[in-house]
Amino acid sequence: MWISNAFAQAPAAATDSGGLMSFLPLVLMFAVLYFIMIRPQMKRQKETKAMLEALAVGDEVVTIGGIMGKVTSLKDALVTVEIASGTEVQMQKGAITTVLPKGTLKSA
Repeated sequence: MWISNAFAQAPAAATDSGGLMSFLPLVLMFAVLYFIMIRPQMKRQKETKAMLEALAVGDEVVTIGGIMGKVTSLKDALVTVEIASGTEVQMQKGAITTVLPKGTLKSA
């Protein structure tokens, strides 16, 4: 005939290396993911939360949109920022990204 018969191969010798060795790559991938992605993100969130809680009237800040100004009033979740003399903008606290050192902004 044109097609030869297929015969099953004998099973390979079983090497039982245990359950731990089969999970080792998974555990290593999670450890690398934790130290490269999760841990730095948690640290950054903690620093941002501390910065927003320490925000005070008179602090010079930068917003998400890149607007720089001085904090004139604080409420629970709102901040009023003076971006020019006589021009105040009200925004959420979460919109503040950086608190600048005192004296960074020059009054015109």
